[in-house]
Formats: sequence, C-alpha cells, structure tokens
Amino acid sequence: MLNGIVGFQLLDDGTPLSLGLILLSAAALFIGTGYIALDTAFSYSGHFDSSLTGDNRNIGLYVLYQLAPLVFLVAFFVLETVLVLRVLGEKKPMLYLFGAALLFAIGQIFQYVISTHICSGTNGRINGALFETFFTLLAVVMTWVFWSSITEDDWPMPVSGGTYTS
Repeated sequence: MLNGIVGFQLLDDGTPLSLGLILLSAAALFIGTGYIALDTAFSYSGHFDSSLTGDNRNIGLYVLYQLAPLVFLVAFFVLETVLVLRVLGEKKPMLYLFGAALLFAIGQIFQYVISTHICSGTNGRINGALFETFFTLLAVVMTWVFWSSITEDDWPMPVSGGTYTS
C-alpha cells in the first residue's frame, strides 16, 4: 500500500524515509503475525488456547495473515488506478494492472476452491498451491510490466552482440 502512495510523489522514491516506512510496516505485520502464530501453536501466553478446540479458528491470525494483505492489495489497486487515470491520464497501463489483478484472483481460486479437487484427484501428491504460486508469480510480473509502463526511465536494451549499452 505504501508503494501506491509513493507514486503520488508525497514521498520521494528510494529515500530513507520511504524505505523505512515500508520496512517498518512489513516488520510490524511480520512480528504481529509471527507472535500470534507461535503463541497459538506453542501456547506461550495461553491467550489463544480457545482457538485450539472446537472449530480451530484464530480470528487474529486470520486478520493479519489473510484479511490485511487483501485490504492492502485493494488499496494499492485503487491508488494506482487513480494515479494512472487521473494524474497521468493514460488508459493502456490499466490493462496491465487489471491483468495482474485477474492473474492474482485466478491463483486464489486455485488455492481456495480448486485445491481440494486437485488434491483428491492426485491422491494428495499435489494441490492447488503449485498453480497458485505460478499465477501469483505471473501477477507480480504483470505488476512490474505495469510499473515499467508508467515510469519514464529507459531500461538498457541488449544490442545484437548480447551486451548492454550504457
């Protein structure tokens, strides 16, 4: 989500402040999720022991591991849509952004819907995680293509000799 804000030039890209904010927010999510997961698994404090019985659900872990990243992805998509359509006034990069969103959604469908059918059909040898990882990789590539299409930098292109020009 902070990467989406950087595109509006409120913070300069690559400054210690922008990198620090991204690092600190990632560390906060990692530490929060890690603590809840470890406390649930090993009962350090006993606070999450109720999630080990019954339906075996942990709402805090669900929020930090599943819901927060989804909210951040939607916020990134909205911020980038506003940036491209309103600030830059272009439409072609939106095809790349929609492609990334579609590929990510397909990956999630493989993970949460189709995975059980693949797993039972192959007697547990593979599941939907293989395809989910592949489609998430393609979504990341499309996000890079989107980003590359809205930036003005020229990337070095290989010439016929296989070397790069500087």
